[in-house]
Amino acid sequence: MSTAKPPAASTRPVTLFTGQWADLPLETLASSAGEWGFDGLELACWGDHFDVPRALREADYCRSLRELLARHRLGCMALGAHLVGQAVSDPIDPRHRNILPPEVWGDGEPAGVRVRAAERMKDTARAAARFGVTQVNGFTGSPVWHLLYSFPPNDEAEIERGYAQVAEAWSPILDVFDAEGVRFGLEVHPTEIAYDFVTTRRTLAALDRRAAFGINLDPSHLAHQFLDAAEFALEFADRIYHVHIKDSRRRLDGRRSILGSHLAFGDERRGWDFVSPGHGDVDFDALLRALNRIGYAGPLSIEWEDSGMDREHGAREALAFVRRSDFPPSRLAFDAAMQQRA
Repeated sequence: MSTAKPPAASTRPVTLFTGQWADLPLETLASSAGEWGFDGLELACWGDHFDVPRALREADYCRSLRELLARHRLGCMALGAHLVGQAVSDPIDPRHRNILPPEVWGDGEPAGVRVRAAERMKDTARAAARFGVTQVNGFTGSPVWHLLYSFPPNDEAEIERGYAQVAEAWSPILDVFDAEGVRFGLEVHPTEIAYDFVTTRRTLAALDRRAAFGINLDPSHLAHQFLDAAEFALEFADRIYHVHIKDSRRRLDGRRSILGSHLAFGDERRGWDFVSPGHGDVDFDALLRALNRIGYAGPLSIEWEDSGMDREHGAREALAFVRRSDFPPSRLAFDAAMQQRA
């Protein structure tokens, strides 16, 4: 399915991830996004933006949703299922109740929550296929994230069991993704089973590098780890299934901590924070060059988060930033024109 308008100056479609806008009715957000000039929306599976059970239950739901987007000259190339995906492999605690649909949370018994979350992720693949979308992005959760700092000393066997548990939980989900012709993109992210180069390699190996499981590359989650997003794209070139455009700024001055200090986003005392694209430490020029090098032609999906900026202003500014920053790869070596041939 593609109802997107042709991109303006950029070479790849520019979309808006709706997760941070789920307080708005989709009709309202789509109207604004169309006016601002986005090519499409990456629809979050919460709020009223994309309802997985309705997509499977109601014969005309997907058609009416496509028509809504088309009225505003918008397409959709991906769904975001981060919240439910998080519960598949996490140690469940009361925080999850705030992000999960009531029917997935149920009585809150952890094993049951994980089972229901896994079933919802299978249904998400089925709903995506019915909607005509082949990409679902999200989180996996992690049974070992709480063991990040090795004191008391970690048991390496327990870490290994954590990766095996994720593979065991996600393999049946990915079987459904395969059957439906849909791919999953893990947003490599602190609190997930993969959050850097080493853990991404380990996750892919645990899942036998099956094709249904790839990466939604969000450079903002690498920046405050002092990791290079362009190098990440080059190393995992065959797994870059989707790209978020989001930025992060470090403010480490000897008094602020890289660990966040249990402070809310936007608190000036934090050692880093998310900012609108172009206002932080992500080298987008290097990232876009790397995406050109690996042949990534999919959407650049703006996930807008900046506690210090009005979000409507930020969305428009971020769109303009991506339009002027993206560029097609060269089809000719610049020095070829200097060579004289007989």
